[in-house]
Amino acid sequence: MNYAILDIETTGGSPKHEKITEIALFIHDGEKVIEEFSSLVNPEKNIPPFITGLTGITNEMVADAPRFFEIAKKIVELTEDRIIVAHNVNFDYGFIKSEFKRLGYDYNRESLCTVKLSRKLIPGFKSYSLGKLCNQLKIEINGRHRAAGDAYATVRLFELLLKKDNELTSGLISAPFPSGRIKNLNGFLTPEKIGEIPAAIGVYYLHDSEGNLLYVGKSKNIHTRILSHLGNKNSRRSMELRERIAGISFELTGSELIALLLESSEIKKNQPRYNRAQRRNSTGWGLYSFYDKNGYINFEIKKTGEKNSVPVTGFNNKKEGVNMLTSLIEKHWLCQKLSGLYQTDGSCFHYDIRQCNGACIGKEPVKTYNERANRLIKAFEFEIENLLVIDKGRTINERSLVMIEKGVYKGYGYYDLSDSYLNIEELKECINSSVDNRELRQIVKSWLRKNKPEKMLYF
Repeated sequence: MNYAILDIETTGGSPKHEKITEIALFIHDGEKVIEEFSSLVNPEKNIPPFITGLTGITNEMVADAPRFFEIAKKIVELTEDRIIVAHNVNFDYGFIKSEFKRLGYDYNRESLCTVKLSRKLIPGFKSYSLGKLCNQLKIEINGRHRAAGDAYATVRLFELLLKKDNELTSGLISAPFPSGRIKNLNGFLTPEKIGEIPAAIGVYYLHDSEGNLLYVGKSKNIHTRILSHLGNKNSRRSMELRERIAGISFELTGSELIALLLESSEIKKNQPRYNRAQRRNSTGWGLYSFYDKNGYINFEIKKTGEKNSVPVTGFNNKKEGVNMLTSLIEKHWLCQKLSGLYQTDGSCFHYDIRQCNGACIGKEPVKTYNERANRLIKAFEFEIENLLVIDKGRTINERSLVMIEKGVYKGYGYYDLSDSYLNIEELKECINSSVDNRELRQIVKSWLRKNKPEKMLYF
């Protein structure tokens, strides 16, 4: 077996919020070190004083160091087809996975923890921290709390453990995916097939034994989402779906926005049996408009998902929608009753306090009222008619594109970062054209309202 023995230093303890400041890798063939790599890393954030006190790594030391994305390819190449070994591997490996996730890359390796292995092979110590364990075993650490020093000490510890019991060492290797816990699968599926599904952003397709499409979904982690389907016992329908799943396919997108767009298009095109209704946007509630019998534009907040019904905009919950609509009708001087916020057979409260012109009782001309109502609707359409949204791609060296032209959704595509001199027209050629509909435009609009892509180009 081949191993990549790893240690890192960081700006703190949380992979979600903190970054790597130093990394060291020793490539081991099971007998000796055959290659090594170490580097300071610019975390692109301040290193807290107490971390500097622990590691000795200062902001000045990392100022000119490479950023993680600049060494990411090297890490991928060095660790490919190798088992990650570290002392408390969940910490080091977790940070590496998190750094790659920020780059839009799904990094997965088998892993082995020398803490767990030490407890099995050399029991009886009061502490299994690297420093105290090495002290008991007479392993010198040249540079404690520095990546290279701690990593090389882990090499020495690992070699000692290998000599004690190579077979047990192999038995404690953790698979990159938790596929072993899946039970009672359809006969067409195996844990090995589930294990091949990446923990990455994309759209997934569930098929029956004859290849018929049962369900389409999207997720930031399609591996985990599919596991949830296979373990879902919450309803008869979910259990029925689980029993019928005989095949799984997927398409990685790298971009959450593209996953949302692709999911919407695929459900609309294929109408899978177990997709109860098209999710109109990434939220559960929407603002809808319609004309009443008198010709006035009315508004209503309700749950999304009705067939052939697309919201003006979406909300996370009903309360958020009511609060926003309340503010909007005051801004555009619209009627509470026609906006679904005041139930009455007569005039609304705002008319009584002279903040409504009387559309609720037919006093205001339809044309005048609808002009203001349409301004509210227009506020949720694209302010910029020609736009390229650039975000993460499916690999480190790729970026995704979503294009709006003349206020119309044109499609999405990808380009390689090595093509560094692409102009707008060349980027537009990377777009795979798509049928436009209001729903897809709303998905883009809603996503941009809540997220910040890497770049937006106006043309």
